[in-house]
Amino acid sequence: MSYVVGVDGGGSQTTAVVADLDGRLIAKGRAGGSNHQGPGIDEALRQVRRAVDAALDAAQVPASAVEFVQYGLAGADRPRDFEILRPALATLPFADWDVVSDAWQGLRAGTDDYIGVSLVCGSGTNAIGRNAQGREVQVGGFGYVFGDFAGGHDLAVETFRAAVRSWQRREEATVLTERVAAYLGVPDMEAVYNKFLDEDLAVPLSLALVVHQAADAGDAVSQRILGQMGFELGLAANAVLDHLHVGSQESLPVVLVGSVLQKGKSPFLLEALDDTVKIRYPQVFLSQLDVPPVFGSVLLALDRLGREAAPSARETFKGWEES
Repeated sequence: MSYVVGVDGGGSQTTAVVADLDGRLIAKGRAGGSNHQGPGIDEALRQVRRAVDAALDAAQVPASAVEFVQYGLAGADRPRDFEILRPALATLPFADWDVVSDAWQGLRAGTDDYIGVSLVCGSGTNAIGRNAQGREVQVGGFGYVFGDFAGGHDLAVETFRAAVRSWQRREEATVLTERVAAYLGVPDMEAVYNKFLDEDLAVPLSLALVVHQAADAGDAVSQRILGQMGFELGLAANAVLDHLHVGSQESLPVVLVGSVLQKGKSPFLLEALDDTVKIRYPQVFLSQLDVPPVFGSVLLALDRLGREAAPSARETFKGWEES
């Protein structure tokens, strides 16, 4: 029997799945982050290998039975990235494979025709799109200095920063001062301030959870932070739509991918995102991805083999993270 492997490699986690040639989930494996732009290609490759090996072991499938592997990796953006990634991935024991940015697997998983926009907002962010003529566009994906302002890392930093500013009375009062200190296990913001300066600590990504909780509890500062991020994501979506020459009355999906959008689902972020897009493109609509993005890599692998997924394939991926 033959199989395909799909890989979703992000900044904090890598997921690999084994699926049959009808696209049904057989087994999965996980490892650490595999964005080579962070720890480097050697560590990124090690995490990809760990995730794939874990999935194959769980499925009791040898590498020789895999017909195609589709890698969807954060950091696979520019020609230089592929010059680094392709030789490394070629060392893995698979004859037929391809690698794309992780944003493309989200678009494929969220659409039947592979047309629309995909917004990724996990630890980082990216925005891509594809129109009916096959034109493909990417906007962003390279961090704050290069124009981005979205993703869990930025959200965590803004949360920390707002707590510091409020403690210093440069910002209006916010429950973030108490919640950030409590989350970090430190008595108060003065202690947080000194600890992070004295020990040269980085703001933890997990603080993104704190701002969601505070916003849901009614904190105006937290709601504003999430709203600003939604606005920025909307600008990125509009830029992709502009480059694709989408008409103002054309109806296309914006597929929402990544932990901030798929798990966080903040109404303050989503409403700001939707409002920003609809000002320019009133018929464009947000579409929450209802399966893990790695399902898109499975579909892309099947596309390369000239096969279609069975109608039941998507269901095998729903809720799998809890299984």
